Amino acid sequence: MSKMISKIAPTFLSKALLIGACTLGFAVSATAAPVTNTATITKSSPVFLGDGGNYPFSEAVRVGDTLYMSGQIGFKDGKLVKGGVKAEAKQALDNINTTLLKYGYQKSDIVKCMAMLTDMDDFDDFNKVYKAELAKPYPVRSAFGVAELAAGASVEVECIAAK
Repeated sequence: MSKMISKIAPTFLSKALLIGACTLGFAVSATAAPVTNTATITKSSPVFLGDGGNYPFSEAVRVGDTLYMSGQIGFKDGKLVKGGVKAEAKQALDNINTTLLKYGYQKSDIVKCMAMLTDMDDFDDFNKVYKAELAKPYPVRSAFGVAELAAGASVEVECIAAK
């Protein structure tokens, strides 16, 4: 008799555990949040655009309809423009516009900018150029005072655009 019980008990216990697990699974799924339709959720893979030349970064990255651009300083023809923060800011924004146009965007598509200034006393001069180059409604923006920027620049501007 004990041999028979030792053969039946594991099978009986396995079935009991399986039934119990299924019952628990049904109870949990009945109280779980509804599953969303995954067909409506889209995920775009990043597309890396251009390159930083001799530097280790991309010019921009597009994810869906959003374009994330690398920061721009007042470089023209491989050199920092002369004339201080106003001239550098104008050139940096011209460089951003060139990147926008290159990838099918325009200034009005800019939704966020970040400005970095090596001297916060230049903030008003920077704002004069910024207002002249961009139109209302202005993108959201952050501005930071920094110790120094690449190539001795006075200002660097980074933007995000979306269609």
